[in-house]
Parts: sequence; structure tokens; C-alpha cells
Amino acid sequence: MLPDSIDATLSGLRQHHYVAERSLGTALFLALRLERPLFLEGEPGTGKTEIAKTVARFLERPLIRLQCYEGLDLASAAYEWNYARQMIEIRLAERDGQVSREALAAELFSERFLIPRALLTAIDPRQPVPPVLLIDELDRADEPFEAFLLEVLSDFQLTIPEFGTVKSTTPPIVFITSNRTREIHDAVKRRCLYHWVSYPDAKRELEILFARLPGIDQTLADEVVQFVQRLRTLDLFKLPGIAETIEWTRALLELNAVALDPETVNNTLGVLLKYQDDIAKIQGSQAAQLLSEMRDAVRAQ
Repeated sequence: MLPDSIDATLSGLRQHHYVAERSLGTALFLALRLERPLFLEGEPGTGKTEIAKTVARFLERPLIRLQCYEGLDLASAAYEWNYARQMIEIRLAERDGQVSREALAAELFSERFLIPRALLTAIDPRQPVPPVLLIDELDRADEPFEAFLLEVLSDFQLTIPEFGTVKSTTPPIVFITSNRTREIHDAVKRRCLYHWVSYPDAKRELEILFARLPGIDQTLADEVVQFVQRLRTLDLFKLPGIAETIEWTRALLELNAVALDPETVNNTLGVLLKYQDDIAKIQGSQAAQLLSEMRDAVRAQ
């Protein structure tokens, strides 16, 4: 059953350890009620993909994920014909003396030879429960691929020239994510509701840590969040997202850390930062300075 309010939406997400800001809860609630795809943009690691996963768990729907990449085409994303089986069928028809080309063509392009991929599976009217369809990192796909999505996003149907039109009886819940490495065409965005997923502020990031790692010590959680928040103010090639914050905290817990110190930070920066230039910029005196500033700010509170 779909949530009947924004508060119920936020509560459902939180029950599955996703702490969302109210604006995101509003966008998600409207997308569910209006049966519109939700287009999520933002920096990598801000939790866009996790939203779709959490909604699938929250609503107890199967998750169908289409991971986009350069060169993705209709055959990989929607459907393709089983050409090997079709060739065997043609050889068998020749052997048995079947001469009706129309009958053979109708048989070759029947459902028996159709291989469904993510898009076709998501709108299959025989699905017992409408799934959650995640079209992940659309900006990685080539621009022409976006044209394939328009029919699915607007009418929740797919036209297969040799077979006919497949249309869902109850639309799937659709999420599209983008890291904005390139602009997505307006034709796609017009068919969706839109939300920008930003880095969380310190308060929400702390809530996320406690939701994901409920046994964490308050002091360590506070210091991790304050340190990461300060890192995001620096000129780094890739700022750490919430995914890196959680992973770094897990690493610190494995090392039995109860508070941050320069040596521990220097030795674990590879969990938090993913580019050597960024690590080299922070290691040593910069890490020590950030820790000092962080503790000064805590004492001043």
C-alpha cells in the first residue's frame, strides 16, 4: 500500500534506515501518488540509488535495476530476439517442408522467441506486483538512448515493431538517477518529477550514521561528521559523499577507534577519498589542522 502522506513516506523510509529531508519526502510522495517517474540528480555518493532500493523494501516491491553505460542500446535495456533459436526454427521448418513464409514469420516473432530485458520486464502486465524500476546513472549512457525511454516514461508501454505494444496495467514505480556528468534532455525531464539530492547537513548526516550504525559512540560519530563536513568545504577533485562517510565510520569501528587522531585519519583516508591528489592534499598538516579546527568548534559550542 502506498503511503497516504508526506510524513508516512518519511517514516517508511526511516524505518528502513534512510533519513530523508522533507523536500525529498514530498517529491517521492507526489511521484507515488501521481504515478510519475522521479528524476534524481546530485553528486555521486549522496544516496540517489539507495532511495530506489529503500522504496522497494519499504513497499515490498521487486527492484529491477538498469545500470546505464556508454553504448547501452535497446537490445540490452528493453528486449531482443533470440536469433539462435529463430535460426534453428527456420532450419526445422525447411527440413519439414514448411512453405508458408507468413506463418513462419509470425511464429519467429512470437513471445516464445522474445527475450525481455529490464524495461520490458518492468512494464509486463503479468507482473503480480508492479515493480520498482531504477534507471541508474542515465548520464553514463549515450544521448540517443534517451529517446528509447520516452514511450516507457510517458505511457508505461513499449512498442515492438514485429510483435506489438506491451503496456502495463499498473505502472511501475520509476526512478532515474544522474550524476550530472552531462545534461539530460528536456524531453526526459518533462516526463518526470525532479529533485536534486544534495550533501546532508551535519545534523542529518549524524542521523544517517546512527540509523545505519546504531551502536556507534556519540563522540566518534560527532567527530566523523564534523571532519567530513569540513572536507566538503575544500577544493577537492571528488568530495566525499554520505556513502563514504558510512564506509569510513565502519572502518574506524573495525580499528576500535573511539575518537579521531592525526595518525588514524592519515592511515584511513583511502576509505574516505578516492583520488591520490586529494589524499596527498589532506594528509599530514592539513588533516591535523582540520582536526584542530573541529575540536575548537566543539569546545566553543
